[in-house]
Amino acid sequence: MNTTTPHTPTPTPPVAGGGSMLLFPAFMARRYLFARKSHHTIGIISAIAVAGVALATMALVVTLSVFNGFRDMVASFFTAFDPQLKVTLAEGKTIAANDPALEALRQRPDVAAATDVLEDQALIVAADRQIVCSIKGVGDNFLAQGDLQSQLYGDGEPVLHAAELEYGILGIRIAAQLGLSTSFEGELPIYAPRPGERVNLANPVQSFNSEGLMSPGVVFAVNQAKYDSHYIITSIGFARRLFQQQGNVSAVELRLAPSTDEAAAERDIARQLGPRFVVQNRYEQQEDVFRIMRVEKLIAYLFLTFILLVASFNIVGSLSMLMLDKRADTATLRSLGASDTQIARIFIIEGWLIAAIGALTGIAAGLLACWLQQTYGIITMGNSAGAFVVDAYPVSVHLADIAVIFATVLATSLVAVWLPVRRYWSAPMNAPAM
Repeated sequence: MNTTTPHTPTPTPPVAGGGSMLLFPAFMARRYLFARKSHHTIGIISAIAVAGVALATMALVVTLSVFNGFRDMVASFFTAFDPQLKVTLAEGKTIAANDPALEALRQRPDVAAATDVLEDQALIVAADRQIVCSIKGVGDNFLAQGDLQSQLYGDGEPVLHAAELEYGILGIRIAAQLGLSTSFEGELPIYAPRPGERVNLANPVQSFNSEGLMSPGVVFAVNQAKYDSHYIITSIGFARRLFQQQGNVSAVELRLAPSTDEAAAERDIARQLGPRFVVQNRYEQQEDVFRIMRVEKLIAYLFLTFILLVASFNIVGSLSMLMLDKRADTATLRSLGASDTQIARIFIIEGWLIAAIGALTGIAAGLLACWLQQTYGIITMGNSAGAFVVDAYPVSVHLADIAVIFATVLATSLVAVWLPVRRYWSAPMNAPAM
């Protein structure tokens, strides 16, 4: 009778079996990173790699935060002139003020105030100076519902009409271009082309409507050239006579009731009005400005990301020298059952650790720099105080930017880490230990 000796399976070395596929490489990567190296040069190169990633990350945090600061600063001027929501026609310039859709809009419970607006281009004349400007005719509740009162300068009273007189509040830069003081009180001729008429070259004045507009002795300054250099605010009655648009409006400006969700209200109003109308919040009304700022921020991000990628390639030198230094260790680990994939992961994780330490250090340094700038205004806009809207560069830290920066560092480091360790994924490591 033949007996067969039962087969006893060979015990699996602790390195290769049982545990998580990442715990062992992570443990070894941490040991290699922080343990004493046989060559001090490796530690120096690793420190340089961390410092390079940290500096590039800090530059990203500070630069993007400065762009955010300028964006928030521009947004802070919204309440002085721009309505919370603005309703305009998708096609055409004017519509009847008593249009059923607009009447229903004014009756909405979430609309605290609705101001009729008629806006168009006109010519203002003072002495020997002429300026093409935008005449913005508004309802009587315009001054009461906005924050423009805090942006008025002069000795007069902000009124739009009184008795038989029509008043116009000029932008401060228009007044300067016309050579008028902020407290100027007098009549200014306003000319607008008559709708549907061609200019009579023999007598051009006959082709224009002309109305006299009094200055109330105040001007507005919202620190935006778009308004300060081009707008005159007057009553809607004056604008309707000047532009021959009796009973019409070009827009309706809305102020929502307190605690109303603006985004939800905007969507609901747009759905209620239908495709004939366009509903815009303050950011959308200034879309041209914010589009430029977004493009500038994106270009700065891409440029600094390229610098970060170059800085991350310091990791290539650090890992390459470490792998040469640890060839004896990798041979021992292979003898204990570690696969080439696991050994490759050791160095990949070490590269990520270098990048993560650099990223966290850079983010912390960037946040500290932003806090110092916010608190003390260390870097100023110029040597002349008051020459700009703000004296120091504005800074605003957004958590979304921090998350994007951290992800960018890890992504760029992946490219740098892959180069020195790619051979572990493509072929076995059979090089003998030195």
